[in-house]
Amino acid sequence: MHLRAIAFFALFVVVASPGKAQEQNKDLSRQFMEMAELTMADTKAMDDAREHYINASNFDTTNIKAAYEAGHYHLMTIHRDWAVKYFLRIYRQDPNYRFDLEYWIGNSYQYGLQFDKAIDYYNRYRDRVNKKPNYAGKDKVDIKEVDRRIQECNNGKEFVANPKPYSIINIGREINSEFEDYAPVFNGDETEIIFTTRRRDGNTNENVADDNKPYEDVFVADKSGGTWKRAKNIGSPINGKFGDSNLTLSPDGNTLFIYRDDGNGDIFESVKGSDGKWSEPKALPGIINSSYRESSVSITPDGNTLYFASERPGGFGESDLYMCIKDSKGEWSRVKNLGPTINTAYDEDGPYIAYDAKTLYFSSKGHKGMGGFDIFKSTLTDATKNEWTEPENMGYPINTPDNDIYFTSSKDGKRWYYSSVRDDGMGYDDIYEITPSPENKKAPEVAKNEPKKEEPKKEEPKKEEPKVEVVKEEPKKTIEPLKYIITVVDAATQAPLDAKVRMAGLKDNVIVGAVDRGQGVTEFTITATAAKDYKISVEREGYIFQTINEKIQGTSATAKPISKTIQMRKLVVGAVSILRNIYFDFGKSTFRTESYGELNKLETMMKQNQNLQVEISGHTDFVGTAAFNKMLSQLRANAVKSFLVSKGIDTRRIKAVGYGEERPLASNDDELEGRSLNRRVEFRVLGN
Repeated sequence: MHLRAIAFFALFVVVASPGKAQEQNKDLSRQFMEMAELTMADTKAMDDAREHYINASNFDTTNIKAAYEAGHYHLMTIHRDWAVKYFLRIYRQDPNYRFDLEYWIGNSYQYGLQFDKAIDYYNRYRDRVNKKPNYAGKDKVDIKEVDRRIQECNNGKEFVANPKPYSIINIGREINSEFEDYAPVFNGDETEIIFTTRRRDGNTNENVADDNKPYEDVFVADKSGGTWKRAKNIGSPINGKFGDSNLTLSPDGNTLFIYRDDGNGDIFESVKGSDGKWSEPKALPGIINSSYRESSVSITPDGNTLYFASERPGGFGESDLYMCIKDSKGEWSRVKNLGPTINTAYDEDGPYIAYDAKTLYFSSKGHKGMGGFDIFKSTLTDATKNEWTEPENMGYPINTPDNDIYFTSSKDGKRWYYSSVRDDGMGYDDIYEITPSPENKKAPEVAKNEPKKEEPKKEEPKKEEPKVEVVKEEPKKTIEPLKYIITVVDAATQAPLDAKVRMAGLKDNVIVGAVDRGQGVTEFTITATAAKDYKISVEREGYIFQTINEKIQGTSATAKPISKTIQMRKLVVGAVSILRNIYFDFGKSTFRTESYGELNKLETMMKQNQNLQVEISGHTDFVGTAAFNKMLSQLRANAVKSFLVSKGIDTRRIKAVGYGEERPLASNDDELEGRSLNRRVEFRVLGN
């Protein structure tokens, strides 16, 4: 069946289904299973298949195959931590459905940063293997792989408890889209960005790829007055009929390296002419390109040394990092592997050589990582001997259990950029800017309680020194981190709830270190010395998510632990919640970039609770005419609904209403305590 026919069939089934879409219905479950299987037989559209399998599983929670495929395709696409819901659905009914089921449960927990639970299920799987050491089925995972995962989880616990003081901010809607946006590169003064995207708007390809998404295209944007202009397609000859991806840009901005599928994957270069037009891309010489895949490249500022990733034979893993140097004639020669300090038995990719020509950033699935590709840093100590320092993990939150790759830096090294799938993203991969947090550039010094050493006195026999009373010096007080302890409970029963709790700076998005203490308790460690505004997010399936803004004192020698209890309400009919962190441009219904964290939480809640039906309501203050406020509030409610529908939420589950200035929460006489509170978006539960 053709994909369009499948899509029409899916629409017919959904429209024909009852109002409460997710009541148990084995016949509809079977039909969605058929659609998913037809989708994968006709295409590689895993996103589409995943949604069909999710529907099949939710229409019939006893359909074990549907549950497994729903989890499997989550792990293959996006929201990998959501897979655990479907794998546990199987585990409760038939723990022996697959030999490796416990491994996949652990894997999904690992993606969700729930490392203790992941280790528990990895160990359950190890026990299963130990009981059947001779089992040789296709659904067996090698025990070495399991041990590696357990080590990654232990690394992850360490990194999450001690996050790096980095501010990671979405670069903005002028660059990012709801589709994949990745591999950012910049010219020397950061006034131009070139990146790869799979967005539909502006894509030059008439057809879509096998996965039903647009082919990759290279886009470009300029910065003016400190603000990025809206990105546009870089055009031909860089972009062709099929997928094109940029790899790096020379520091002067005049040579662009791109990736094409020729020769199983080769590196090409294009030069910008005096007229600003790019030349026809030419493949790098055979000494760099091979009959195997070359996937990424970086070049030193002098243009004489090139670092690249290749899957050619003779390396330490499937993909290794290499370097190539220009000879006296200006031709590329002398390719050599970067050696065992950099390369491992696992994959290395995404090299980036900094402007000092010595600091190398790269991604690796080996070394001390927390899962997938992690970004590492190493320094060249001896170019002649090809000697590098031991790679250092860039830490959490830059790195996650998912793939983190395509890292680049500003010329002065004060800003870094990369692409990642994060909670505040606009869709799939977005491009982010990383800067050190000003308050944490220098960690507070811890004084050592050591007695002061006294110099020996010189004896003078003729004069007798008067006796001096020695005053003991009090030891300096140490600066201890502030412990902020959050307990999550059910609002009705006060029973502790196992919830996803995160804390970060409200303005700078600097993550606060966390340790899950169990029984609904999460302990955060605050190291900032000054009082600061934080955002605390709490999520659990079946409950209304909460985003709380809280001003918390800084750490000091006398700081005492602070405890806070957060009560979560179930998604019962009539429950109302304010979406305080959804922001619009002034007088408009377009979202500001910082709104997407809250919007994504709303999407998650709607997808995890398939029976949920809500009213999205827009409200304003009384500034402006009543008619304008009514219209504006309706447009803003519509914008939230459109966002949810674009993410695959059934439009019939969402009612959008604009109330204008009709329902104020406080007096409109005061801006801070009144009008700002009245400008809001709410959701109300209509059914569940």
